[in-house]
Amino acid sequence: MLAGAVQADPAEGVWRTQPDRKALISHIKIAPCAAKLCGHVVAIFDKAGTPVTTKNLGLKLFWDMVPHGSGNYGGGTVYLPLLDVTAAASMKLSGNSLTVTACKGPVCDGQVWTRVK
Repeated sequence: MLAGAVQADPAEGVWRTQPDRKALISHIKIAPCAAKLCGHVVAIFDKAGTPVTTKNLGLKLFWDMVPHGSGNYGGGTVYLPLLDVTAAASMKLSGNSLTVTACKGPVCDGQVWTRVK
């Protein structure tokens, strides 16, 4: 490694979501934003795998995510476009799977995303 080189966070990359209630699958790019991680929608596909364009393309889906060690991330906020609300966010990285959880008060829900690249 070069002196001064910064190693990428293991969660960085492009991740495929599970289908949403409209049967759309998104690709989310996780990258640094300041000293934290953010995720943006970089592609959207219908159930046949055809790329589609919606108002969510380019959307910042989550922000302020920080690593807590052992593949755990927290402290972030996620925007839930289908509900038009924000919620507390956490992630758990395990190999090429990323469990993303959103909690609004005592109610939590999540998805398992798969690494694309």
